Amino acid sequence: MESIAGPRKTGAMRFLVIGASGAQGGAVARHLTERGHDVRGFSRTGDVPARVRPFRGDLGDAARVKEAFDGVTHASVTLPLVYDPATVSAHVRHVIDGALAAGVRRLAFNTGNRLPEAESGVAAFETRRRAAAALLSSGVPTVVLRPPLYAENLRAPGVAGPGVLRYPLPADVAVPWLTHADLGAATAAALTLDGLEGATLDLGGPDTVTGPELAAMFGPGVRYEEQDVAAFESGLAHAVGAEAAAGVAATYRWIGGRRGFFTPSPGLAERLGLRLTPLRDWIAT
Repeated sequence: MESIAGPRKTGAMRFLVIGASGAQGGAVARHLTERGHDVRGFSRTGDVPARVRPFRGDLGDAARVKEAFDGVTHASVTLPLVYDPATVSAHVRHVIDGALAAGVRRLAFNTGNRLPEAESGVAAFETRRRAAAALLSSGVPTVVLRPPLYAENLRAPGVAGPGVLRYPLPADVAVPWLTHADLGAATAAALTLDGLEGATLDLGGPDTVTGPELAAMFGPGVRYEEQDVAAFESGLAHAVGAEAAAGVAATYRWIGGRRGFFTPSPGLAERLGLRLTPLRDWIAT
């Protein structure tokens, strides 16, 4: 990944990354610090990437969230894997209040997944849809980023085995797998490029592939196998807990065989000035 973007916001910038201890927020924080930016990382644990200034807090604590925004000009927000509507609404309200008080010049909200165009009844989708709508109407200059699936998911236990690649999607569902590093670059562009306020951007990597096409990238003779969603949920629960795993699994059940769900916004890499990582190159690393 490399950024080749054009005009960007000028003037002193101080970044807040909410969710900096997670895989997505951590990728954003690393990208920003690697380019010399001053980054404050908000998380419950304080375990943030190198050169990021840790700020321990909980999104449910309004005063602490407001304190985290003090002196911040740009903010990246990724919510935790919590899908209770009232809890998410409170988290978002605290973010909005903190951003408005600080006079934040740009906020990038990562929904964590692609969102259906219509109501789905799936909490992991609908809480993020409402969060995006609240931020866009808040008065805080906001860009909404809706990623597809992450390439790093393919390194989870039980996905790639001898001669087989298992994932809980039908074989003919095409996905533009996005790396965390490219998410970081896209978020930085969304935060700093002119003219993006109010935009909703469907991110994607440069290669959109079906299950068998993806398996072939892992080597000759590797076959694709659709994983049972219940088995996927059980394995995920060991990493993130049963409640969060159930919320994530519900998105895969809804996606099922819906073709075209992951289609990215056309020309987005060029618009953001990015050179995205080819999937084969990422697999080879």
